[in-house]
Amino acid sequence: MYGVVLAAGRGTRMRPLTDRRPKPLLPVGDRTLLESVFDTARDVVDEFVVVTGYRGEAIRESIGESYRGLPVHYVEQPEALGTAHAVAQAEPIVDDEFLVLNGDVVVDASLPRALAEADGTAIAATEVEDPRAYGVLSTTSDGALAGIVEKPDDPPTTLANVGCYAFTPEVFAYIDRTPESDRGEYEITTTIDLLLDDGHRIDVAPYEGTWLDVGRPWELLKANELALAELGDGVEGAGTVEDDVHLHGPVVVEEGARVKSGVYVEGPALIREGAEVGPNAYLRGATVVGPNAHVGHSVEVKNSVLMADASVGHLSYVGDSVLGRGVNFGAGTNVANLRHDGEHVRVTVKGDRVDTGRRKLGAIVGDEAKTGINTSLNAGVKLGAGETTAPGETLTRDRSPER
Repeated sequence: MYGVVLAAGRGTRMRPLTDRRPKPLLPVGDRTLLESVFDTARDVVDEFVVVTGYRGEAIRESIGESYRGLPVHYVEQPEALGTAHAVAQAEPIVDDEFLVLNGDVVVDASLPRALAEADGTAIAATEVEDPRAYGVLSTTSDGALAGIVEKPDDPPTTLANVGCYAFTPEVFAYIDRTPESDRGEYEITTTIDLLLDDGHRIDVAPYEGTWLDVGRPWELLKANELALAELGDGVEGAGTVEDDVHLHGPVVVEEGARVKSGVYVEGPALIREGAEVGPNAYLRGATVVGPNAHVGHSVEVKNSVLMADASVGHLSYVGDSVLGRGVNFGAGTNVANLRHDGEHVRVTVKGDRVDTGRRKLGAIVGDEAKTGINTSLNAGVKLGAGETTAPGETLTRDRSPER
């Protein structure tokens, strides 16, 4: 059985974190989103086919030709023309039953297992309280799929389409027949309608586990919170921990990392290879200090992700934030992560102000951005890749490179 993983999208809602990388390569715990998807499915598939598009070469370089002993093939979707069009790119390789999984969605291993155990074609579904924002499934008396209706005002059930499927190669002929949708794309749900019209049985695979679409920056924070919740109790790892360090809760210090004297850590926390923390720093909440990142003297980092080579040198506070690769915070940079009025933090996504649903959210900082000393970053602000601030500047509006 093949695992076809859709990883071609540009990830514009995740900007600026995707300005210099494809979204499936964003870090979740100690691996990328794409690797997390591989891990959920590797017990039920024999090889992977990754459908790439935006910055696909970076995915090829990162993953290589195999993952934990399973072959990895790559096909390209040169233009974003919908999910059915993306699946169709795998046809030259796939000659047996296959699963379709998303390269930017956090699920657990029970989902691909349920699809693999289905007989032939299947669709994964989960119960939700309010299904009006989803594709909603109706079923026959024996549990097969009867139909899908997209974002209905009056949902027939509370079964939401998870967006993961099991198919046989027969589906490619139906994709060829799939008409273009009103938004100019070829949708796999339309393909499924064609299969139903021809009398094909499609099983509904129930799923009750984690389901998180990592589409926006604060959802990356949530994905990392979920990943770090899986850490074992106590301190693990082969890194160097100096005297007078206090580690509490689940903490992993990977080989090559160093935690210097005076550091206090309240896990869950992951300090990755080559990272350096301290002296006299404070880490708390679900925090990841990425490979070769640096958290310096008298820095507090709370519930945040620092990607590879990021540096928060000294006398700074970073809360509920995501710092991209190679970010450098000047001394005294402070991030606000809470509104004075107690309302949810709002973030601008593709020109619209969006309620994040979070009372606490700090800054989203793109790769290689730098702040001058004593910079203040407002709650929910985005600093684009390669952007800078002046010493003493207060940033209350997003700053992005001209495009």
